Amino acid sequence: MEFVCLGCLDEAIWATFTPEQQEALQQRCMAYDDILREEGHFKDGCALMPAHLAATVRSRAGQVTVTDGPFAETKEMLGGLLFLEAHDLNHAITLMSKHPGTEFGSFEIRPVNVEMNQLIKK
Repeated sequence: MEFVCLGCLDEAIWATFTPEQQEALQQRCMAYDDILREEGHFKDGCALMPAHLAATVRSRAGQVTVTDGPFAETKEMLGGLLFLEAHDLNHAITLMSKHPGTEFGSFEIRPVNVEMNQLIKK
């Protein structure tokens, strides 16, 4: 099964780390991604720029509005995506629970909607 792991970063926690600690955590995250890759679980991934560089677009009653930054009522902001291959949700949870990113954020793990994606890719 394929899963998308939405890596959320608590920017307040991240800001408490020194640049050296941030670099060490990033290296640990990449090292774990390499383990997932070697075991055939890591399909793809991408890191995102900080949330303050984002914009949110929505349309309501024919009116388009653009809001600076993400529109979320949370301390954690989306920091990246990881595409994972796992046997089932429990296996995906087990794999991601070992990811160093859980020390300063979280991962929301969602199964990929295979049927919808087949329609999109037509």
